[in-house]
Order: sequence, then structure tokens, then C-alpha cells
Amino acid sequence: MHAAEVRIKDIARIAGVRDNPLTGYGLVFGLAGSGDSIRNRATVQSIANTLRNFGVNVSEADLASRNVAAVIVTARLPAFAEPGQSLDVQVASSGDARSLNGGTLMQTPLMGPDGRLYALAQGAVLNGGYLFEGETASVQKNHPTVGRVPSGATVEQASPLRVAGDGRSLSVLLNEADFTNANRVAAAIRAALPATQVHAEHAGKVVVDYGSAPQNIVAEIARIENIAIDQQRRARVVVNERTGTIVAGGDVRLGEVSISHGSLKVEIRTDYSVSQPNGILVRPGANVGTVVVPQTSIRVGEGEAPLVRVPEGASVGDLVASLRAIRLSTRDVIAVLQSIKAAGALDGELIIQ
Repeated sequence: MHAAEVRIKDIARIAGVRDNPLTGYGLVFGLAGSGDSIRNRATVQSIANTLRNFGVNVSEADLASRNVAAVIVTARLPAFAEPGQSLDVQVASSGDARSLNGGTLMQTPLMGPDGRLYALAQGAVLNGGYLFEGETASVQKNHPTVGRVPSGATVEQASPLRVAGDGRSLSVLLNEADFTNANRVAAAIRAALPATQVHAEHAGKVVVDYGSAPQNIVAEIARIENIAIDQQRRARVVVNERTGTIVAGGDVRLGEVSISHGSLKVEIRTDYSVSQPNGILVRPGANVGTVVVPQTSIRVGEGEAPLVRVPEGASVGDLVASLRAIRLSTRDVIAVLQSIKAAGALDGELIIQ
């Protein structure tokens, strides 16, 4: 297999360094009549509670505006995030609002899985879409009930996660578990840091043991991340039948195979003719009248099945180019790839989406 040199930071991460999901419930104000209706009691109650916080006491029965929508706000809290850092947030309608276009998200607390507040979100909602409605027609682009607020959240509390371990060791986690790459990562770190004990615990984890806590853990992680290894990629062909997309890695090879692909076309056509009595001696009666007579014709056409021969070691790109030359459609190419995999001539993994 072909190997490519990459840095460890491009294929792995240090254990404990990860993003954290944040979620909150808020209100988007300023909608031009496209917000939630009064049928959403939770929205009406939320509006009344919000106004009450500002010293405005109003009954829920008096609220009938569709300029407000209840939304779920989500964000990702990066590892080592500190107070004051800005985050992008996503906003999604939770009621029957028709559009969030032009709205402003009011101050919304964002909580972590532990129930603690980590950020506050607020700002203008951008959704890149629109919805215009008339009496009998409407025009819509994208999803107007989903939007985002760029840099709309401010971190209020640092991320709780830190580098995992007891301080004397580090764990390198591969993004995609592979025994060969794990062994190569361990060997490369061992060669670059001869004073450490390095071993691959399994296909997705490499443990680096310093014996004692290093004086500068950040510098040690930086050294590990920038070590280069010869990565071995998996041979894969990814096929999306819905869109007709085929993506193949450069490591995918084909065995010697012959492909014959043809098409059978059957056309059934029915014409109707009317048989009507004519003449002086023929008069309509109980057994005489107009009759509709169907006439059916069947035509069978079997297209020529061109033969494509693929040599040993050819790539999927060579195969697709050959099939395109005989004017096969993308979906026919996908069917051929599935048949080649079933025949055992595809040296790689075929993923159908």
C-alpha cells in the first residue's frame, strides 16, 4: 500500500482535548409576523416571563404577537476555552415560526451536560434564506427556521476538561483506529523521544510514559504533534447512490476483470380503433353496435453489450474512464462497481451511502 507522510496532529489528538456541546433555550424577537402563533403556549409563557424580568407585568392572554419565536440555541465549547472568548452559535426554531429572518436573539444562557452555565449568547440571527408568502403562493429559499449568530456567544466559564492522565504520561488517540498506523506512531515517538516509554495499547491509542511529570507539558505535546509518520490509508471507494457520486482513494486497485454491460428495452404500445357498422343493410340492434377494438404491439430491443477489459493493478479512475468511454451513466458505473466487488476483483472497501 502507498504510504503518505503526515504529522501526528493531523491524524490523532491528545486524550482529554475535546470540544464540549452547549445548549440553551431562548427567544428571537423582531420577526415581521413570521414568529410562533398563540397556539404555542410555551412561547407565550416565555415572553411573559421575559417581560416580567424587565418590570413589565402582562397577562399571557394579552399576548398575540407573531414577532417572537422560541428557539433552541447550540454551540461547541472548545477545549481550553477561557472567559471572554467568542463562539459561533446555531439557532433552530422549536415552535411553528415560519422564518427567523431579521430576528435578534435575546440573551440566552448556554449550559453544559453537567447543568452549569458556560456561555451567554445574544445577537442578530443570520440564516441565508427567506420566505415570502401571498394569498395563494409562497417562495422559499433554504431553511428559514434555522440560523446562526457569528461570534454570538461569550464564554463565561473555562472548559472543565484538561489533558487526561496523572501528569506522568500522555495518551495519543488516533482519529481512525488502525493497527499499522498505531504501531508507526509509537515507533516515531519512541525515535523522537528516546527517554520515554512508548507503546501502542490498541489500534486507536498510543501511551507515552515520561516516568515523571515533565516540566513543560505544552512543549512536550507540541513535539509529539509535529512528529511525522508514514500513514497507511485504507483502500476505500465511497458511492452515493442518491447523488450518483463516486469517490475512490488512490490506493484502490482492481484485479484483472472483464465487464460486459448491456441493456434490454421492452416497448408495449396499445392503440384503440373504433369499429362502427356502416351501410344501408346494417342497422343498429341488440347485437349490432359500435365496438372499440384494442390493438397491442410489443417491441423488444436488446442493446449491444460492449466488453471492457481491465488489466491487473488498474485504478478505479481507469475503470470509470473506460466505462465513460462506452457512455455508461453514473448509476450504471455504480452497478458495475458493486458487481466487481462481489466478484472479488476490488482490492478495497466499498461503502454505499
